[in-house]
Amino acid sequence: MEDNNQVFSMPDAPNTVQPANEPKIVQTDTGAKDGQNKCPKCGATEISLNVNNGMLRCNFCRHEFAPEKVVGMETDISQLEGMVMGSGAQDIIAGTDEVLTFKCSSCAAEVVIDTAQATQARCHWCRNTLSINQQIPNGAVPDVVLPFSIKKEVAKAEIEKFVSKRTFFAHPAFKKEFTADNVMGVYLPYMVVDVNAHADLTGQGEHEVRRYTRGTGKDKQTFYDADLYDIEREFDVVVEGLTVESSADKLDNKTGNKTNNIINSIMPFDTENSVKWNANYLKGYTSEKRDTNVEQLKGRVNAQTQDIARHKANDTLKNYDRGVRWSREDLKVKGEQWKAAYLPVWLYSYHQKNKNLLHYVAVNARTKETMGSVPIHQPKLLGVSAIVEVIGFILWLITMPFFAKDSDYSWLFLTLGFVYYGIMYMRYRNKGARHFHEKETKAIISNLRKRDDFVTKRTGLKKKNMEGANNTSVRGSSF
Repeated sequence: MEDNNQVFSMPDAPNTVQPANEPKIVQTDTGAKDGQNKCPKCGATEISLNVNNGMLRCNFCRHEFAPEKVVGMETDISQLEGMVMGSGAQDIIAGTDEVLTFKCSSCAAEVVIDTAQATQARCHWCRNTLSINQQIPNGAVPDVVLPFSIKKEVAKAEIEKFVSKRTFFAHPAFKKEFTADNVMGVYLPYMVVDVNAHADLTGQGEHEVRRYTRGTGKDKQTFYDADLYDIEREFDVVVEGLTVESSADKLDNKTGNKTNNIINSIMPFDTENSVKWNANYLKGYTSEKRDTNVEQLKGRVNAQTQDIARHKANDTLKNYDRGVRWSREDLKVKGEQWKAAYLPVWLYSYHQKNKNLLHYVAVNARTKETMGSVPIHQPKLLGVSAIVEVIGFILWLITMPFFAKDSDYSWLFLTLGFVYYGIMYMRYRNKGARHFHEKETKAIISNLRKRDDFVTKRTGLKKKNMEGANNTSVRGSSF
C-alpha cells in the first residue's frame, strides 16, 4: 500500500484503510449491442431463459446458447490491489434519460423503452423484441446477472408451506386474501464486492479454569476463576462475494412500513455463477434498478468486512471460552472489486391496511431459502398468551412447595405467558431475521501470526463471560 492511503473512521468501529487511487474501470458490456438480440441459428428475437439449465433459449427453433461470463475482472482476489470496478457499478449520473427510443432494424419503426420499468420492448409493427444491453448511466444495466433456477411452481410451494405453518395466529384478513399465485419473480439490484485485506487485532482474553458456588439458599452464587491473556492476531483475509443491496429502499431495514429485513435474510446467493448481462434473462420477470453509488455503500461494506475478519479470528481463539475483548481492530484494505448485479428473488407481498405495513415472503430463486413475515391477529395471540400465563400461575402454586429452598426456580412458571407471546411473535413476524454476512460470506485467512501472553489469574469473578467481550459482535447490520 502507498503512504497516501486515506483512513476512513466509522462510529464504534475499527479503522479501515482504503486505497486512495482512482479506480480501474473494467468495461463489462464489451460487444453488447442494443436493439434486436437474434438467435444465432434462425434469427428470431423470441429468446428467454431456460430455468432448468440457466441457458438462453430461442422460443422459435428451441436452440439454446451457453451463458457468457464477464471477462476482465480479477479472479485471484489474494493478489487484488487498489480499486477495481465494473463499468456497470459506476456512479449514476443525475438527469440521465430513463426513456430511450430505438429504431427497429426489421421495420424501421421507433420503439420506446422506459428503463425504469423494463429493459426490453416489443416492436408494435413487426413484433420483434428490442433489448438494452449497453450500459447507460442510470443504474438500469448491471455488470452481471444471476439467472433464475427455481421455477414459480416450486417457489409457490415453498411460500405456501411457510405460511401454512403460521395460520393459527395469522390475521383473518390475511388468511382470507392469501394466495401464492400472486408471487412475482423479480431481479433485485445488488453490489457484489471482493476484498483483499490485512487485519491486525489486539486485546485480552479469558480462559475459565474453575467454577464453584458459595453460600446457601437464596444467597447461593456461582463464581469463576480464569486466566487472563494478552492476545494479538494478525493475518491476511480474502473476502469473496460480499453482497449488499444497492436499492435505497431495500437497504432500509429499520423502516416502519416494510419488512425489508425479510429480503435481506434469504442471502447468500451463489454469485460466482453470475453471467454477463443480457436483457433476455429478464423476460418474464420484473426488475428494480440500482439507485445508490459505491461511495454510499462503502461504509456498510467496510463494517461487514470487519465483522467477517473478527469472526474468522474466532477460529484461532478456541481456548478463550469466556470471550475476548478486542481493544484495537485495524483492517487495511489492499484491494477491492465491485460489480453491479441483478440477483433473482421470488417475492410475495401483502399490505396490512390496519397497520399500513407491507409484509414480504421471499424465496431465494437459486437456493430455495425462504423467509417471511405474516400479519398477526393480536387479540387471539394475547388471549392465548393470557391462558398460558394462568396455567403457569397454577403450576407455580402447585410446585412451589416441592422446590428446595436453595434452588427456588418456581417463579419461572410466572413468565410462561410472556415467553409464549415472544416466541410466537418472532415466529410470525421474524423482525430479527437477517443475512449472517459474518459467517455466510466466503472468506479465507492466511499468513496468520499469533501472540498469547499470560497476564494474571483472576479469581472470584461473578459473570459467566468476560466483561466487555466483543469478539462475536456484529456491526455491519446496523448501517
